[in-house]
Amino acid sequence: MADIPETHVLAIASHVTYGYVGNTMAGFVMQCLGCEVSAINTVNFSNHTGYRQFKGRKTSNEEVVELYEGLRQSGLNDFDMMLSGYCPTAAVVAEVGKIAREKKLMAATRPGSFFWVLDPVMGDNGNIYVQEDTVPAYKGLLKDADLILPNQFEAELLSGVKITDEQTLAQAIQVLHQQHHIPHIIITSVRFGDDTSDLAVIGSSAKSDMSPRLFKLSAPALPVFFSGTGDMFAALIVARLREACSKADLLGRPSWQSPDDVGPEELPLATAAGKVLASMHAVLEKTMLAREEVLRRIDDEVRGMDEGEKKRHLRLTKAAEVRVVKNVKDLINPPEVERFTASALDTEEVAQSEPQADELGVVKTGLGDGEDGATHQT
Repeated sequence: MADIPETHVLAIASHVTYGYVGNTMAGFVMQCLGCEVSAINTVNFSNHTGYRQFKGRKTSNEEVVELYEGLRQSGLNDFDMMLSGYCPTAAVVAEVGKIAREKKLMAATRPGSFFWVLDPVMGDNGNIYVQEDTVPAYKGLLKDADLILPNQFEAELLSGVKITDEQTLAQAIQVLHQQHHIPHIIITSVRFGDDTSDLAVIGSSAKSDMSPRLFKLSAPALPVFFSGTGDMFAALIVARLREACSKADLLGRPSWQSPDDVGPEELPLATAAGKVLASMHAVLEKTMLAREEVLRRIDDEVRGMDEGEKKRHLRLTKAAEVRVVKNVKDLINPPEVERFTASALDTEEVAQSEPQADELGVVKTGLGDGEDGATHQT
């Protein structure tokens, strides 16, 4: 059973009426683990954009300000943690940063009493799917975050380091620690080359001199695309890191940082990430099996019929919705945790060079442009 101290989380992310992505995923997951969750939704869509059609609208930065002001005026902004995800514009990113900085200022005399988990949602697989001015907006927030959760492509955008192997990934993390003074980092969905059998997660909690303590965990990659897995990871890490840091008696330390003599594989962040992967693998594997049963039924129903590509896509996408409610017990009691144990990653050969940014602070990586305004799915 989860052993998480009383925790009130402000969750700022997207929202869908049907399915589980953004706050719809994150709010449920954190509540199942005992967290009180207050949500500000940055979009309100009927369903996630993977269906290729949806209704709804994005939230303006003015509305984000108004909603938070409503909480503040009634004394309802006493949050222990904040989890921020997809923001549709740079203006919304800026308002999220203002909220976090206000909370950090309020907690300045009580070290560790407020902790910000930032998921800098910008793109994936070489494509940016937010407006380009969102990238420097996120870079401006990094110094205030306690933990960031970029995927491999987002880590490239933020660090300016092209990630091609474990050494360049370690270099990217070192840049983020030392240039932006980020205490904790997890890079999700790491893959190198053509090997798609495993999915790696690389994390680090900095020492007092901001040097990295790198660890690695791996999980079998499933041959299905699931929307909302990044939001699921973020929500689980909020609760599990709070739990691990409580057990290590770190909640009264700035950014919950471990003493320098704690090894990479012993870090609370590594312990938390192992539990997160155990839960996620169990839930996603069961979702995949349920999806396969749905596919068999679909094939039986449409045999000899011309169903049409669009209708089939909608049914297949629906079948891949993550089944978090049905498998909630795997969130609370992650099975086979011993399969997901962190190991230290050698950092001796990490390069010391830092990336060059232009006059706006935008790192030039040579990476391609992407769609504007798409909702973060993984």
